[in-house]
Parts: sequence; structure tokens; C-alpha cells
Amino acid sequence: MHELDPAYQMPLSDWTDVRRWRKAERERLIGARLAVSADARAAMSQRIAEGLDTLVGDVSGRMVSLYWPFRGEPDLRGWMASINARGGRTALPVVIEKGHPLVFRAYVPGDRLEKGVWNIPIPAEGDPVLPDIVISPVVGIDPGNYRLGYGGGFYDRTLAAMPFRPLVIGVGYELQRIPTIYPQPHDIPMTTVVTEANAA
Repeated sequence: MHELDPAYQMPLSDWTDVRRWRKAERERLIGARLAVSADARAAMSQRIAEGLDTLVGDVSGRMVSLYWPFRGEPDLRGWMASINARGGRTALPVVIEKGHPLVFRAYVPGDRLEKGVWNIPIPAEGDPVLPDIVISPVVGIDPGNYRLGYGGGFYDRTLAAMPFRPLVIGVGYELQRIPTIYPQPHDIPMTTVVTEANAA
């Protein structure tokens, strides 16, 4: 089939094969993302922020969890500051322990940060909060809005453990769209996805 249709992929059913495929695909997609110039990524991040504004609307009184950009992810720190300026509240995810859900801590630009897992800055203190909206960076995203992440399962575990289902928005670049992530029973799709081409 791959000779007739270059996009054809052999179905994978074994979890070992899926994990191996995801690891290779993750490396490929991160490499492609990092190959984009910093200026181009900054312009795409701005378009993503505009798409989020259109999708989310009024943020007043709402708690929005974002993330600290890592390895070429869209940089939404400016948008984070604008949420606080418009009466919303923001939080960052914190890895407490491998194999456990994330917690979210309130964060306002200027709050003290410390190095967390992978040296990603996290709020140095604060009680856990529950966001109304979770903005989740993707390594890859498929047409079912299933997210390929870094492989730790943190977002899936966290969403499954939350007492209510927040609006979950995956953010990334168009170049991160893939035909499938071979979703497994533990994978939880994003509610929607925003790229530099805006809401999908």
C-alpha cells in the first residue's frame, strides 16, 4: 500500500510497537519544530495567541493553565500576561512525582520560579488550583485531537483524575499534524486544537 499511497501507514496494534513508533515520531517532530527559525516560531506563536483569544473569549474570572515553553514549543508567555491583565487568572503545571497526575499552581508573571523536572521553571510555592481551561502543548496531533506528548502520560493522567472536565486546548504548529498517534485506551483527546492557522 505504501507504494500506492505514500501517506499509508501499516496499522500498529501491539503496545510495544506503538511505543517504539511514538518515540521515533516524537524525535522527528521535535527536530522539525526546532528547525523552524526563532523568528518564524515567534510569529506563529503570536497567531496561536490570537486564535486562543477568538476561541476562549472573555477570560475574566477564569483560571487558565498554560506552560513554560520548552524545545521550540509555542511561546505564549505574552498571552499569559494578557490574561491576568484582563481579569483572568493563570497557572502552570507542576510534576510532583513520576507516574502521578500533575498539579496546577497559580502563577502571575513576576512570581518566584524554581527549576522543576527537565529544568522547566515552575511556581516555587502555592496551593494547587483547578483550571477551567488547560492549554497543552503538543509534539504531534492527529485528526481525532489525540495528542502525542513527551511520553510521560502526565496530561492524560491529570485529566482523568480531575473532578470535572476542563476545556482542553492543544497548541502547536501545523507541521505537527500527523495521520494518527495510534490512540490507546488511556489516551484522552484534546477538546480542540489551535495552530498558527488558528482554531481547528
